[in-house]
Amino acid sequence: MKSASLNELKTELGTLPPAEVIDLCVKLGKFKKENKELLTYLLFESSDPNTFIKGIKNETEVAFEKINKTSLYFAKKSIRKVLRTINKYSRYCSSNQLTIEMLLHFCATLKKSGIQLENSQQLLNLYVGQLKKIETLILVLHEDLQYDYGRELETIRQL
Repeated sequence: MKSASLNELKTELGTLPPAEVIDLCVKLGKFKKENKELLTYLLFESSDPNTFIKGIKNETEVAFEKINKTSLYFAKKSIRKVLRTINKYSRYCSSNQLTIEMLLHFCATLKKSGIQLENSQQLLNLYVGQLKKIETLILVLHEDLQYDYGRELETIRQL
């Protein structure tokens, strides 16, 4: 089955009555957990990004507390899982500013976690890659925000 383009879907959804659109959204939410999470974000959390960011930061901190630090292998797996979750949430919000805040918090929490990044080249590369990603996202923002987030980035690098 060939899927329709986004524009075709948009025009077709515009022609449907609201009750059918609701039914389609409910069916979409039943098939994948990500679809349900995206609908939850769009309906309940997109209006208040500050609360959304606080929830993500708390979730990140809880995940870092659960990391098995005795083995670097298990720590890497857990850190990658946390980063996948952050990337998923950043796709939901599609805001560079929120993405930068989530990634800055991730990097700061990773540095404070006590995990020896220097002992694992993969973890070091992951950390440096996130810093580079933050740098490129900062360049897109307004000058004032660039300065503020640039300072935060420098403090994280000095940790």
